[in-house]
Parts: sequence; structure tokens; C-alpha cells
Amino acid sequence: MRDVIVSGVGMTKFGKFFEKGLKDLTRESVNKALEDAGVSKETIESAYVGNSVAGVITGQETIRGQVVLRDAKIGGIPIFNVENACASSSTAFHLASVGIAAGVYDCALIVGVEKMTHADRNVTFKAFEGGVDVEAMKTQLDQSPGTRSIFMDVYAQKAKDYMNRYSVTKEHLAKIAAKNHNNGRLNPFAQNRKAKSVEDVLNDRLIVDPFTRSMCSPVSDGAAALVLCSKDFAKKTNKPPVYLASSVVTSSELQPLENEGVIKKASKSAFEKAGLGPEDLDVIEVHDATASAELMAYEEIGLCEPGETAKLVDNNMTELHGKKPVNASGGLEAKGHPIGATGLGQIVELVWQLRGEAGSRQVKNSPKVGFAENAGGHLGNENAACTITILTT
Repeated sequence: MRDVIVSGVGMTKFGKFFEKGLKDLTRESVNKALEDAGVSKETIESAYVGNSVAGVITGQETIRGQVVLRDAKIGGIPIFNVENACASSSTAFHLASVGIAAGVYDCALIVGVEKMTHADRNVTFKAFEGGVDVEAMKTQLDQSPGTRSIFMDVYAQKAKDYMNRYSVTKEHLAKIAAKNHNNGRLNPFAQNRKAKSVEDVLNDRLIVDPFTRSMCSPVSDGAAALVLCSKDFAKKTNKPPVYLASSVVTSSELQPLENEGVIKKASKSAFEKAGLGPEDLDVIEVHDATASAELMAYEEIGLCEPGETAKLVDNNMTELHGKKPVNASGGLEAKGHPIGATGLGQIVELVWQLRGEAGSRQVKNSPKVGFAENAGGHLGNENAACTITILTT
């Protein structure tokens, strides 16, 4: 199998853009990625477009990738539409990497794009419901308050169970959220760029116990794009190579083992494929749809032993200039969470960090290994899908 290289990245600002559609967001991110790589649209041999809820929000189904890329003046090539909940675009990245590694293509374009805002917020909340087993959860969905994503209730119950088991407090969640909002303040692509103290987070409006608004990812629009290529093709591009060390996509087990959920399973597999371990990571992006999801990810990806997550928070280990910086971008809580673009947005951030191009949020000591965890949907007691991506210089 051939080496796989990230040669160009681009991203829109994440936010609420009622005046912009999927085409606008895609075009901006694609043009930035191509410019960053220094390649033309004509050199792209295949394209993979990750999107999750355009069918519900905009009504566009079946040919989403062909529609948005045609507007960006890209066509006449294989275009693959990828839908895998919040892991849609990181899954598209994985599929593109397989094509490059296998020698099927030399240069591929990956796009993650999502339009979450709608004049009727009930339409947005309805879109989230597709990420669970709607038949099995019909009663819960019928009783949903209709004022928030169903996932806030799912995450809240998991958080309370975890907090009771390990004596984690609401202050620990607030400290994670404050860290991410302070990081997001430094990120020009972030939706929320206001620094917040732990007290600010705790005093924010309650969404569902134990989460205040600042502990939750907002509704977002946005797009990210990336040019992936072979090692030989990379010699024609502008930037120093960033290598793909491993990419793993997996789904929840029918009967998961105790303490062996989908994120832990995928992480272990990714580390094995890369020949690395948690101790080697220099910069980390995790799927913090809520602050508790980041907290639990510390354990799931191997940064600490079970039940020791609070120690990482208390010792500032995951701060921007801590030993293991997590969500230097601001994470989903501050950067935003346009579902179909989120996973690729994480990978774009890792590329900027590994190149030393992250500006005032750049982690110290010239990072050489980046890690992204992107999970989505919910089945049983865990995420339905998870992707892990490890990049190296």
C-alpha cells in the first residue's frame, strides 16, 4: 500500500449563515483547499462528499455531492456521497485514503458540508432525530420537548451516570468548556469566540442537567475540504507533506463488552495500525458535542486509566499548552458543529497544527503527531459510528 499525503486544506468559518447554502459553503472550502495545495480542479481524479442532514434541512437528496461540486466547477469524475451521522466527512476521508493507498487514484478531493440552520428550528431538531433508531426510540422522540437536540438528553444521562460512578463534578465539565471557549477565542474559524471563565460556564442558561449552554455544541453551518494524494503526486504541491499514519472507521457492537465501547475499540485499532500509542500524541481533537463527551474521551482514547479523567482536568493536562492539548481549535463547543463538516474540520485543524500554521492557538514544541476522534449517532448505550485519524509529519 502507498503512502497517503494531505497536500491541501481549506475551511469556512463555522456559524449560523442563513444567507448561505450548501453550494456557497462548499465552493469556499474547495477553492481554499485547492489553492493551499497549489493544484487545479482538473487534477482531481475523484471526490468524496460527506453530508448528514441536507435531505431534512434543504430537501436535497441522492446526488448531494454532484450538486454542490458542479457549482464549484468540478465534474466528470467519480463523486461519492457519504452519510455516516456526525462522522460523515471523516468517513469520506477514510474512503478517499483507501483509494489513494491502493493506487486507484493519485489525487482526491474530500468535502464535508452541512447546513443546519433553518427558519423553523423544529426542522433542525427533527434532523437530529435521524441519528438514533427512530423505531426503537419512538416513545422518547414523541415525548421530546422539541426545544433541543435529542442528543442533549442522551449525553446528559450518560454524563450523570459517569459522574456518579467516578465522583466527577459539574465544575470539571465547566473547566473543560471554559478551556474550549478560551481556545475558540483564538480561532478565526470558530463560531463562538468569546472567552469564558468556569463561573461564566456554570452560570449560563441550563439546557438539561448537568449541561449549561456553554457546555454544549451549537447549531452550525460550515464546510471543510482537503486534497489527498500519493507521495509522488505530493511533489507537485505547495506544502510540506503531512502523512496519514492510520484511519479507522468502526461501528457499535451488538453486545459491547464492559469498558470496550466503539471509541476505545477504534482508538486501539488506529494506534496499532500507526505503530504509536497515546503517549506519542502531541495535539488532539475529540468530538465534544458536550463537555462530558470530551471528558469521557480522555479515558476512551487512552490518555488516562478508567476513572482518572478528573485528574487530567485538575492538573490542566489538556489545556492549550498542557502536556496533552485537546481541542486547541475550540472543539465543537466553541468552533461549532456542522455535523457533516465536523470530522473533516478536525483533520484540517490537525494539519494546520502539524505545519505550524495555527497562529495564536498553535500548540508548543512543534507537534509531530496529531489525533482526531469523531463519533456520531447513537445505538444502545454508545455512539453508532466512530472514526479515528492519526496524522504525522
